[in-house]
Amino acid sequence: MKAIRLHELGGPEKLVYEELPLRDPGADEVVVRLKAAALNHRDVWIRKGLYAGIKLPVVLGSDGSGVVCAIGSDVSSSLLNQEVVINPSLGWGEDEKVQSAGFKILGLPDDGTYAENVIVPAANVHEKPKSLSFEEAAAIPLASLTTYRALVTRAQVKSGETVVVTGIGGGVATFALLMALKLGARVFVTSGSDAKLERAKNLGALGGVNYQDPDWVKDLIEMCGNGGPDVIIDSAGGETFAKAIELVRPGGRIVTFGATTGGAKQIEVRRIFWKQLTICGSTMGSPGEFEKALALFAQGDLKPVIDTVFPLSEAQEAHRRMEEAEQFGKIVLQIG
Repeated sequence: MKAIRLHELGGPEKLVYEELPLRDPGADEVVVRLKAAALNHRDVWIRKGLYAGIKLPVVLGSDGSGVVCAIGSDVSSSLLNQEVVINPSLGWGEDEKVQSAGFKILGLPDDGTYAENVIVPAANVHEKPKSLSFEEAAAIPLASLTTYRALVTRAQVKSGETVVVTGIGGGVATFALLMALKLGARVFVTSGSDAKLERAKNLGALGGVNYQDPDWVKDLIEMCGNGGPDVIIDSAGGETFAKAIELVRPGGRIVTFGATTGGAKQIEVRRIFWKQLTICGSTMGSPGEFEKALALFAQGDLKPVIDTVFPLSEAQEAHRRMEEAEQFGKIVLQIG
């Protein structure tokens, strides 16, 4: 099979398009002939050596959709030829509250979806929603699972509440906007790009602020009304997280699932206890949460935002696109 494999750390040019052998599936595994895969920032961080537990060589990619073309001896034959989307959360464990010690994400250390075929546990493939193309389905897994857990399980967002999503434009942030709207929330966003703010408004955001403006926190509190938002969904970390503590209304909730800008230099702890805040960490999600997130898309009125589609052989260009940070929505690789 053809695949994109990372042999050494570095720039996008380190992604090599090459021929690889395909092993037989284990007893409880399936082979998925992939039609599309999608990029995540995780892939870029691995390539650049900014991720723990890197094992080389490796086929990157956590997100994928395709057709089951082979099954292991213990797998039901009903899965053969089924159009599926892959849950990249491997080995979550029995505790819904937290992942197990054996938890891992498809694409490291196990070979991922930047390939014509991928082998995964049969339990990790789910029927592709008929309303979605393979490219749209491939855009869903990691980002929508992360979003569902952050919004529904951790923040417990309710209809009518006000939600702020930081850093709109990235995959998870865009899903957070769409999913929060579907839950009936009022949504506001932040970005360093006025163009991205406008695109978010076109998708249903009630407003947004450019965080390069020194008064952005004050302006956003006024926009949200009622003393600020009920919930902030943040993946930036750094000073944005510190500002979120100032921004959220008393009694509000902040969910953090990333630190793309690093750690905050100073957190004003006094604000946390005086405002009676709830700070929640969130990572990926359980199999049950993946099924619930996928069910939202199966209803037909919710679709991911696709930024750009590249052929598999142009994965280097896809990575360059992501590093430019100009994308709005998911970057997808078309396969076959």
